[in-house]
Amino acid sequence: MAQESVVVIGNFDGVHRGHVALLRTARASEPGARLVAVTFWPHPMSVIRPDRAPKLLTSLERRRELLREAGADEVVVLNFTEEMASWSPAQFVDTVLRPLNPARVVVGENFRFGFRAAGDLQTLTELAAGEFVVQGVPLVTDGTQPSSSTLIRQAVAEGDFGRVRELSDQPFRFQGVVVKGDQRGRQMGYPTANVPVEPWMAVPADGVYAGWVTRLDIPSPRWPAAISVGTNPTFDGLERRVEAYVLDRDDLELYGVEIAIDFYARLRGQVKYEGMEALIKQMHSDVEQVRVMLHQL
Repeated sequence: MAQESVVVIGNFDGVHRGHVALLRTARASEPGARLVAVTFWPHPMSVIRPDRAPKLLTSLERRRELLREAGADEVVVLNFTEEMASWSPAQFVDTVLRPLNPARVVVGENFRFGFRAAGDLQTLTELAAGEFVVQGVPLVTDGTQPSSSTLIRQAVAEGDFGRVRELSDQPFRFQGVVVKGDQRGRQMGYPTANVPVEPWMAVPADGVYAGWVTRLDIPSPRWPAAISVGTNPTFDGLERRVEAYVLDRDDLELYGVEIAIDFYARLRGQVKYEGMEALIKQMHSDVEQVRVMLHQL
């Protein structure tokens, strides 16, 4: 028989403080068991109610990475489909949980599962039938509100990255493969790494930010960067993207490379300038502001 496991279940988007607390509680409750995190991809709402599906804070690859950093020995990804959405709570337990040989299943106290969220903690306990322990964990709060992916998305949209770090104990990270842009930044003396925005991604509001860039394909330092989010309205751009200028570096060849862009603070909103000269002047000011801000850390 397979080794006993302790199982945690959730969407785990962003892997925030509440998610980490859940995994730590599970580990402490069954220290000899393998810790299995069960998650869903795509987000269930994108299947059940696509018009209400949230923008995601992390890619699936990043979610796996964060769950393992939080202590998971194994991450099981369930392909969420219309068929799975129709499963009864009993079918979910029989199909997903029992094959994992759980000694214990640990979930947030507001956990719901099965068709139309018919199952709750009591349902899960009844279906366990004494075969495994079911443990509900109180939600982690900041003193007023529970930590949640929804609150983090709101903070990201507002550019409140101090709030993001409070809720998640980590910076907001946007990652993707660098593509060739218009190369205007290079012409102006500020070459940028351009990453397109996928429609399902959560990104900050259009504007300029301070943060860092890291290569993900090889061991890399974390470089301070001035970051722009938007459509480049000075040049009547249409495509929304994230562009990062690594301070004092014009020698980086990043085309085709996956990078991480970690946001620290918002400097200003997006502005349409009257020509390149005015934009260059503002970019110089932005870069100096970023330099002072990040140097103080």
